[in-house]
Amino acid sequence: RLVESGGGLVQAGGSQRLSCVASERTVTSYCMGWFRPAPGQVREFVASISWNGRATYYADSVKGRFTISRDNVREELYLQMNSLEPEDTAVYYCAASAIGWTTDMADFGSWGQGTQVTVSS
Repeated sequence: RLVESGGGLVQAGGSQRLSCVASERTVTSYCMGWFRPAPGQVREFVASISWNGRATYYADSVKGRFTISRDNVREELYLQMNSLEPEDTAVYYCAASAIGWTTDMADFGSWGQGTQVTVSS
């Protein structure tokens, strides 16, 4: 089970840090990712990180502004979001893939309930 937190209202140009905690099952060997809805898609791939943190992937729309990281001791995943834009407004979902490293959204089988981020202009 994955539980996200850290969402809220922030002004454009500001920062927000999202967290995701895994409970009931260890995810230390799992690839983890962040997703959000996008026009014409069910969800957009925002960022992912390999099980050991050595590989990361970012969507072009967030590259240079967002940073994904993880703490395998705490079983937590983070998304540091800087220079936020109104277009970043969305529900952000945390997900886990049993594959240690993947950038294919179809590989992610465990999902959280999401946390709302609203960026005001």
